[in-house]
Amino acid sequence: MQLTFVTDLGQSFVIEIDADMELENVMALLEAESGIPVGEQSISYNGRDLSAPQSTLRALGVTENNAMLLLRRKVANVAGRPVEQDAEMMRLQILGDPQLMQQLRETQPELAAAAQSNPARFAELLRQTRERHMETELARQREIENLNADPFDVEAQRRIEEAIRQQAVMENMEHALEYAPESFGRVTMLYVNVEVNGKPVKAFVDSGAQQTIMSPECAESCNIMRLLDTRFSGIARGVGTAKILGRVHSAQFKLADLHLPCSITIMEGRDVDLLLGLDMLKAHQACIDLEKGVLRVRGREVKFLSEHELPEKAKELFMPPEEGAGAGAGAGPSTASVPNRAPSAPASFPGGGNTLGSAPRPAARPAAPPARPPAASSHPEASIRLLMDLGATREVAISSLDAAGGNVDVAASLLF
Repeated sequence: MQLTFVTDLGQSFVIEIDADMELENVMALLEAESGIPVGEQSISYNGRDLSAPQSTLRALGVTENNAMLLLRRKVANVAGRPVEQDAEMMRLQILGDPQLMQQLRETQPELAAAAQSNPARFAELLRQTRERHMETELARQREIENLNADPFDVEAQRRIEEAIRQQAVMENMEHALEYAPESFGRVTMLYVNVEVNGKPVKAFVDSGAQQTIMSPECAESCNIMRLLDTRFSGIARGVGTAKILGRVHSAQFKLADLHLPCSITIMEGRDVDLLLGLDMLKAHQACIDLEKGVLRVRGREVKFLSEHELPEKAKELFMPPEEGAGAGAGAGPSTASVPNRAPSAPASFPGGGNTLGSAPRPAARPAAPPARPPAASSHPEASIRLLMDLGATREVAISSLDAAGGNVDVAASLLF
């Protein structure tokens, strides 16, 4: 007959044996399959511990084919206190990995404190996590059984379709995590150090913007607002709108040891001080070399700034779009401008630096909407609250549970 042994961690081992085989021989087979030594194995069936190694499975009441048994490690004594050996092994691994310990302090400080000073408490917290995992898995299995009970229920079929879709999403994400983990990292935008009229400025390199643009505040600090030609004022319409104050036709622009002539459009906005657009890049035949991480102009190579060197305004652009992230500028002031017309609402500075293909921003942003009510979810409130305690917002907790199919532990791992 065929038996399935399931561990607390959700691992399963299927073994084909005879009902008249002694339990000790079964445990020896389990040692080869699971890696758990015979002396540390604890097997239970229908809530009853099987503690007679010399007895056969038939004598112990295990006669049903495809029966499921629970396989656990026996507890061990650490500093005079009983602790599950797999929990103790995990605790020692955490203590031996400073980076993992630091992550645990940030996400689960209670568990990190228990790992350092209280092995029994650590094992208890780990057991609670496993129980939640098993309860969630049982609830999912019951839900699947209920959905399959009536094949003509339209709502049930819709939920089955959504479950299949979520499973496909998870498989796609696991594939990306395994073969392209770099896609989950944060991309540092391209900034270089330049000088405008002798004033050091961190300039954002954006080949998606047609013109070189500067904010009025930066123009004032560089002392070039006195050269502003207001005849070129108007409204820039591209991804959103912004007010053009005018143009400085020629400014002293220094890159590395090169002094380059540059025409700068002064546009309202506070996201970027100076944006090097396509006009500047093409005029001087600049090359963005991402392999070397440099901007190459006339044989000179200027390294892009690392993340810690970025200006504070640039770091704000990494926020989610709904919190005010800038959109990539696909149109400069020359593409469509309406002279002497004030914008209907202040807009963010174009060329904020999102990756190409990001969702476009609305043309004009109205007044701040009222606070949104808490997002509704079909997941248990306790699961959502657990993820929120780890530092996630309610929306992120719900989306993580959706991606994990309701599995709290998988959702928590996605947050980590």
